[in-house]
Amino acid sequence: MADIESIIKTLAEPIVAELDVDLMGVVLGGGKETRLVRVVVDKKGGVSLEELRRLSRGLSLQLDAEDLISGKYHLEISSPGLDWPLTTARDFARYEGGWLRISFGDGRPVLEGENLGLNADGDLRVAGLTGESVVNLEETSKIIRTVNWGKASGRGRKKSKRGKSGARN
Repeated sequence: MADIESIIKTLAEPIVAELDVDLMGVVLGGGKETRLVRVVVDKKGGVSLEELRRLSRGLSLQLDAEDLISGKYHLEISSPGLDWPLTTARDFARYEGGWLRISFGDGRPVLEGENLGLNADGDLRVAGLTGESVVNLEETSKIIRTVNWGKASGRGRKKSKRGKSGARN
């Protein structure tokens, strides 16, 4: 028999296809009294609250009809957040242009840079502070999205001149 996570993914697939969102994962947790079923979805540009609501209602009905989870459960539908690891070609396409933090399994320093997408060989192209790098995904231990603090803080932006009134020119 397939595991519960796989069955939940199968139940969610038609709903996420109708909503045109990507099913990124199903995570089961919780304790003895109440189980937690966390379903993670996203799409380029982000998912709306309405999409999350519709998925929650549809999947909740499916789970109740199938009676997969004995006892009480809490269904949580969410977007992945910055710390969700990117692992598939679809992940890298969805977040192309975003800032990444890449950890390597061999002890190399962490690399941060802009996601330029995968090349024809399936390697990740990254524009970092020292130029463009090509990263073999098999050499990485974890790739997550992060904030480009240099850009967020305005460092590197050209300062505008102010006139006598203090207004920017």
